[in-house]
Amino acid sequence: MLGRTSAVALVGLAGHVVDVESHLAPSLPAFTLVGLPDASLAEARDRVRAAVTSSGLAWPNRRITVNLSPATLPKTGSSFDLAVAIATLAGAGLVDAASVAGWVHLGELGLDGRLRPVRGVLPAVAAAVAAGRPRVVVPRGNAAEAELVPGARVRAADSLAQVAAHHGADVEVPEVEAVPDVLAALADRDEPDLVDVLGQQEARFGLEVAAAGHHHLLMVGPPGAGKTMLAARLPGLLPDLDEDDAVEVTAVHSVAGTFDPGRGLVRRPPYEDPHHTATPASIVGGGSGMPRPGAASRAHRGVLFLDEAPEFTSAVLQTLRQPLEHGELVLHRSAGTARYPARFQLVLAANPCPCGHAVGKGLACTCRPEQRRRYFGKLSGPLLDRVDLQLEVPAARSLDAPGEATAVVARRVRAARAAQRARWAGTSWRCNGDVPGRELQARLGADRRLVADLDRAVDRGTLSLRGADRVLRVAWTVADLAGRDAPGRSDVAQALLLRTRGHGA
Repeated sequence: MLGRTSAVALVGLAGHVVDVESHLAPSLPAFTLVGLPDASLAEARDRVRAAVTSSGLAWPNRRITVNLSPATLPKTGSSFDLAVAIATLAGAGLVDAASVAGWVHLGELGLDGRLRPVRGVLPAVAAAVAAGRPRVVVPRGNAAEAELVPGARVRAADSLAQVAAHHGADVEVPEVEAVPDVLAALADRDEPDLVDVLGQQEARFGLEVAAAGHHHLLMVGPPGAGKTMLAARLPGLLPDLDEDDAVEVTAVHSVAGTFDPGRGLVRRPPYEDPHHTATPASIVGGGSGMPRPGAASRAHRGVLFLDEAPEFTSAVLQTLRQPLEHGELVLHRSAGTARYPARFQLVLAANPCPCGHAVGKGLACTCRPEQRRRYFGKLSGPLLDRVDLQLEVPAARSLDAPGEATAVVARRVRAARAAQRARWAGTSWRCNGDVPGRELQARLGADRRLVADLDRAVDRGTLSLRGADRVLRVAWTVADLAGRDAPGRSDVAQALLLRTRGHGA
């Protein structure tokens, strides 16, 4: 006898509908699960047997073979439990085989038969709907997340008995308490206000330019200068995510287990600030089996802030070069290859030296010259070449006055972003920070006097050709903030200053 239903396998953010087939043969009782399951999925046979008997259903004493098709696709996680159980019950004739075949079943089973929430429900349900399978059964703790997918017909369930009864099983459905979603959710973040930052007019302007043009930023200054305060206020300057970006960001956090479905789609740009002891896998993603998203992907369409950047290992810093260039992370593991979006704004903060006192004449600095070189040597030339804005942040003074509030600056940022959307309409680019240098050069025309300062910097070796393109991107953003259609020579000069005032830039 054969029972068949469907589930979804996630490879990165890509979902693939999987046919779950259960064959029952009159032979010695056994349970075999095939189709490239990982360790947690292979353990489903024990969870399913216990859940079925705990739900008041008879476990079939047959030789049971469950196949997850296509067999060449790796399957990971416990979200297949419900589908395996329902397919087995259909093969045993305990539920209506025709009914279960038309539904996609997602969820982990507890030994008591209750359904437990799982990760990645949003992209899984989206994949099911895209494949023409809109009817989906999910644990009640995942229902709000699943209902965010347009066109999905979601049925929430608390237990296996409840699902079996829906498919025609003669079983008493006990009243059980739904298992809450205990996955680590994004904490509510109160976006701090720029008005709290005293002085630092140049750094504040650099932050505004970074927000307006989606430019990466390096801030160098002594301890207590306000670098961390400024970085924490960058997300508040960014506009809300549009619908497509909100769905994509929400999908990443759903797979990562940091999404609270009670708040709906993630509408605000995320902010990630990992500690400097973080490993490469925690930043770019990893883990056993199929890799999970790291901080770089969780910061997609938002801000990735590395405080005390030279204290991070070189391996961590070098792994950021690919996503900075391509906006995507491709993670290869023996279990498969996962792709995660990672188009974030990188903000780096650093002291001028290990002790932090190499400012001005540096009389208070206790570091040896080789210590200073080793400290900043962690920030390699290829990495810094991809950072558009490189600023010195001087020590704060008690007499400095507060500047404009976040709401005031955010209005200018929105206006500049609107100008960029209009300029690059019909292309794959949204902001000046994404546009290739050749396109920006072409928009300026053939007059080289406009970029004479850049040409001299390249000839002197203080600026690479890639760095010159980055300066040009910033110049366009400075012009957009000023309401000009194209940058002038003063805009290019200001952009050059915003790049070359950082330590070692």
